[in-house]
Order: sequence, then structure tokens, then C-alpha cells
Amino acid sequence: MPLGAGRRRAAAVAALLGAFAIGAGATAATMGSRRATVLSMAPAPITAMRDWSSVAVRGDVAEVFGNKFIVADDSGRALVDTGRAGEGGTLVTRSEAVTVQGRFEHGFIHATAITHADGRSDVVGPPAPRPRRGLLSWRGIDGLSGWFARRPTRNG
Repeated sequence: MPLGAGRRRAAAVAALLGAFAIGAGATAATMGSRRATVLSMAPAPITAMRDWSSVAVRGDVAEVFGNKFIVADDSGRALVDTGRAGEGGTLVTRSEAVTVQGRFEHGFIHATAITHADGRSDVVGPPAPRPRRGLLSWRGIDGLSGWFARRPTRNG
């Protein structure tokens, strides 16, 4: 093998690795830049909310607890979590009329947008839960450890 062939091979490998790194970085940057999109939904009564569903409710703020508050309408009351955007309790004020859009889970609303009576809107959270990550997530198994835990044994 000629003396210069090793250098050419090393240069080719370095170029391929560089191209791979640039492509991986561009892919990660594109996937990480999720933009919050809030769709306008028609408000429904609080009692009509079902677990794991997208909801919109209109009512008055009954109480404020830091980044959480209670919204009340004629049918009932619901606890609203505003996440980090609501820390300090300055997003809403008591007895203010608001429309809250979000996701109803585990007995309270995870807000994605709050629209105030004056027309001002605050986007406060992610639009939906993140997709499950893992090698076998398409099978409903989050990671290989879940696959090994679900494998049937010979004895039943």
C-alpha cells in the first residue's frame, strides 16, 4: 500500500463523520424547535370535561394559588395548572372572567392558553404531551427494559 493511501482514507473517514455530525445536529435542532400552536375551541361546561381530553372552559377566577387557580362557571369548579409561566400568581386576578384552553388530566386542567376578558391571550404551556421515546415506543413499550419485563416466560 502506498504511503499516501492511509492519509486519504483517514481524510475520507473524517469527512464522512463530519457530514454525519452536521446532519445529526440539524435534525436535533429541527425536532427541538416545537412551536406552540393553540387552536380556538368552543368553551364547554366544566362538568362536561372528560379525562385525557382537550378542553376549553369559560368562567370566573374564584381563587389563586401561585401558579394554579380555580375557574368556576354555572356548572362547577375546576383547578387550572399554568406551569412555570404562572409562578408568582400574576397571570390572573380573583373574579376575572377568563377562557382556559388545555388538557384535562388527573382531575385538573393543564392550561395551554388563557384568554382574558379584554382579549389578551397568554400561552402558558405545551400544546400536548410529548411522545413516548424509546426503541420500541411504536409497540407501546418505552425502552428495552419494558420489553424484557413483558416477555412471557416458559412456565406461564
